[in-house]
Amino acid sequence: MQQSDPSSSPSAARTAEPSALDRYFLITERGSTLAREIRGGLVTFFSMCYIVVLNPLIIGTVPDSTGQYLGGGAEPNLPAVAAGTALIAGVLSILMGAWAKFPLALAAGLGLNAYLAYSVVPLPGMTWGGAMGLVVLEGVVILLLVLSGFRKAVFDAVPPFLKTAIGVGIGLFIAFLGLYNARFVTAAGATPVQLGNDGSLTGWPTFVFVTGLLLMLVLWVRKVPGAILISIVTATVLAILIERFMGLGAHAPATPDDPGNPGGWAMNVPTVSEFPIQIPDFATLFTVDPWGGITAAGVIGASVIVFSLLLADFFDTMGTMVGVASGGGLITADGDIPHSQRILIVDSVAAIGGGVGGVSSNTSFVESASGVAEGARTGLAAIVVGVLFLLTTFLSPLVALVPYEAATPALVMVGFLMMTQITELDFTDVEVALPAFLTIILMPFAYSITVGMGAGFVMFVLIRLVRGKAREIHWLVYLIAVLFVAYFLRGAIEGLLT
Repeated sequence: MQQSDPSSSPSAARTAEPSALDRYFLITERGSTLAREIRGGLVTFFSMCYIVVLNPLIIGTVPDSTGQYLGGGAEPNLPAVAAGTALIAGVLSILMGAWAKFPLALAAGLGLNAYLAYSVVPLPGMTWGGAMGLVVLEGVVILLLVLSGFRKAVFDAVPPFLKTAIGVGIGLFIAFLGLYNARFVTAAGATPVQLGNDGSLTGWPTFVFVTGLLLMLVLWVRKVPGAILISIVTATVLAILIERFMGLGAHAPATPDDPGNPGGWAMNVPTVSEFPIQIPDFATLFTVDPWGGITAAGVIGASVIVFSLLLADFFDTMGTMVGVASGGGLITADGDIPHSQRILIVDSVAAIGGGVGGVSSNTSFVESASGVAEGARTGLAAIVVGVLFLLTTFLSPLVALVPYEAATPALVMVGFLMMTQITELDFTDVEVALPAFLTIILMPFAYSITVGMGAGFVMFVLIRLVRGKAREIHWLVYLIAVLFVAYFLRGAIEGLLT
């Protein structure tokens, strides 16, 4: 009697066959698991959920030229800005995950929101609706560039070594972001930055940050699954206990007339002072007024504003996409990224969505690299982030429970992981070394991914020209370099045009 092979039985085949979810997101194919995707999504969310608190503090506290605040009214409406920020981030992150299938989350872009708040809405006659209208116009332009294939062509024209340098530079940038947001390093008087508040490590918040970081490093070295998430949760619990018994409150800088509270928490105070479930207020949605923005700034002024937003959005996203893909080993042998065109389309739609939502241009977040470091490799992680952002519209008190000091160790850890790519750069070749060097150091030193990328492109073109290799440079790289020069000189150009 012939014995049947258990491995060939229908039940065994059903067990071995990947699920529909696995096949759609390519979870197994990319070397991931459902648990890793969920953990990665959680880590990414906790690494970037600060935007729900920070974006309202930037765009919700500045009145426009008419004295009105975002969301309407003569007083700040921060809950509405927070709810809108979370809603738009949630919808766009889900779109990125479900359609582009890439572990990249989106939210209101830092730098872009500050530009609107401090440079655009104070213009005579400008309203918040008008400013958001200009954001929508920028999104439409950048979407057209993507659909025409121009943005993808730019990505393909970038030399591979610059893509690597961009990833390394982003690693340094987000590591510095983590250290600074946790006040492990702070602005100083005699020097640009210093250790802690006074040149040394003091205070319970710093203790929480150091504890979380050391725990994360130990767990990672020991190859413990979920090392980053475990550390964030542990540090948050520790912070809650410390605040419960010590009552530290929020950080406040000292002034000549006020000692302040230098030992307080950097942003979120880890305590719940109100019922954790609230009905969201979406007063910022659909208040966009493109024509009002053009009328207030004038055609030339509006063009300069749209161009400034476009340049920052265009290249920040490209750099972030490369950095996240590099960290997850998602760059193919020919230097491409799976579904890169879809990624760029979603990111372009994000600018439009941010303007329509009244919360500033949304863009891909470099903090997504923290979820990739936790094991995320597919768009399922971005969907997890999106769902959590949608829940955050109701649960903003719980988001405020996680202090910077508990979440930012993940950024430092990711910075280290992304820095390891530097071994792929040939620093014995000056054509590689100088552009890569400027790209890497200027991202953290100028506090801008765009500035670092721009310096790398300009230096790459300059060295090639000096060496008589003008014909070896792709025409798109020439164009990018010229645009970056204009970006660096935009202050002088705006002065000439006004």
